[in-house]
Amino acid sequence: QVQLVESGGGLVQAGGSLRLSCAASGRTFSSYAMGWFRQAPGKEREFVAAISYSGRSTYYPASVKGRFTISRDNAKNTLYLQMNSLKPEDTHVYYCAARATLSEGVPTTPRTYDYWGQGTQVTVSS
Repeated sequence: QVQLVESGGGLVQAGGSLRLSCAASGRTFSSYAMGWFRQAPGKEREFVAAISYSGRSTYYPASVKGRFTISRDNAKNTLYLQMNSLKPEDTHVYYCAARATLSEGVPTTPRTYDYWGQGTQVTVSS
């Protein structure tokens, strides 16, 4: 089992940057594919980025590609999301998620993930 704790959210002006972190407990972080999702009130959870267990594969939807970068440090059991050129429509609660796997896959649907963090609020003002 793994526990996930997000941090780094906050209020930023449009065009600014934030870096989210997700600290994972346990000794098997490197055996998990990791993802970032976001959710607004009353809306479904939306895929933001994913990275394979090795870090060699990543995937982004068109809405954030070129602005967001997912990365991981398996030695520190930490997942990151660097968010640049932020827009007001990026305002959401952001969640990290983990899926136990040793394939190079980058899961994009919430139901395929096994563990979730509690979320961190990101607010982008115009």
